[in-house]
Amino acid sequence: MASEIQTRVLRKITWRIVPFIMLLYFVAFIDRVNIGFASLTMNKDIGLSPAVYGFGAGIFFWGYFLFEVPSNIILHKIGARIWIARVMITWGLVSAAMAFVQGPTGFYILRFLLGVAEAGFFPGIILYLSYWFPARQRAAVTALFMAAAPLSTVLGSPISGALLEMDGLLGFKGWQWLFVLEALPAVLLGFVVLGFLTDRPEKAKWLAHDERRWLVEAMNAETTSKAATASHSIWRGLADPRVLALALIYFGTSAGLYTLGVWAPQIIKQFGLSSLQVGFLNALPATAAVVAMILWARHSDRTGERTWHVVWACLIAAAGLAYAGLATGVVAVLVALALVNIGISSAKPPLWSMPTLFLSGPAAAAGIATINSIGNLGGFVGPAMIGWIKDQTGSFVGGLYFVSGLLVLSAVLTLLLSRAQSAPVEPVPQSH
Repeated sequence: MASEIQTRVLRKITWRIVPFIMLLYFVAFIDRVNIGFASLTMNKDIGLSPAVYGFGAGIFFWGYFLFEVPSNIILHKIGARIWIARVMITWGLVSAAMAFVQGPTGFYILRFLLGVAEAGFFPGIILYLSYWFPARQRAAVTALFMAAAPLSTVLGSPISGALLEMDGLLGFKGWQWLFVLEALPAVLLGFVVLGFLTDRPEKAKWLAHDERRWLVEAMNAETTSKAATASHSIWRGLADPRVLALALIYFGTSAGLYTLGVWAPQIIKQFGLSSLQVGFLNALPATAAVVAMILWARHSDRTGERTWHVVWACLIAAAGLAYAGLATGVVAVLVALALVNIGISSAKPPLWSMPTLFLSGPAAAAGIATINSIGNLGGFVGPAMIGWIKDQTGSFVGGLYFVSGLLVLSAVLTLLLSRAQSAPVEPVPQSH
């Protein structure tokens, strides 16, 4: 009976929650990285050098860094429904304003403000999932949610490429149309969130009474079972050495992810392709990543192993970046980018299943946000270094090698964290 109701409840909450939060992240990620396509024509129009563009693209993450922990703590206090709606509406408005940027200073300011507006969305959803799904199911569910990032590249790249072809319509540039039209869904969905999202299992009127009772009891029991060892206070969550280690690991994966989002269109376009062709080709590596990350996360959940699932994924991505630096043709570049996409995407779900194993309550809110905010600074360092090195050398090669090295460092740190961990209660892989 218990297993029957568990299966029924997990199926119901998965179908209710996961497709919707995937849609939200899909829209968020498009707005975060659509400058990769806008840059194909925008940079020349408003006078952005590779170094200025790389720095401005990455400055988004300083806004994220400064406001993410406070944002997640607020979400924990007032609920996901109101706070996620606020996040989406404000980031949509700022993203649309990018259409009217006129030079480097405005570009820097709006990218920073976009980071401020969106701060808290991703770690907020990770925290939200910990309210609804038991730890054993969380990596697979997180993988489905995070599949929205490569999916946004699969579907968003051709759309962005097509929107650039609207150049001159009603007197606007193609990149201006891109920013405005891709920002509208965020604003509209923000209002949908207010009516659709449920803060906690206790408030889930769409569950039957016995289903709701089972879920509340199951999640409370899980919280109680880790009460002796889990960190609960905000300051414990911020200061836990495991949180800082995971943040550094995430730093490398973020550098790789946003190197793809910010620079992959330009890396592909250097072979003389049109914006529309770049849009379709850029979708191919991400398609492979969607499949790989879901299968990888399911394997991680089934075996209960986390460490090596993160290590191997980081090394695959590092190898892809190194190969991209050597590639001399479109096919070779696409193979390299596929390896990077697969590795980066596959590393994240098992990595994000780790912090809620030793954090709960306000500490989980603060700890998850700390990992994401510090780790996402890699999204500043990776793109900015590639832009700076390209300005100095005229080539992407040195920057790609640099980001590859960061991913190797992430793999090493994951192994060191595993060795440092002790697991007196749970099986070793579960405590990583």
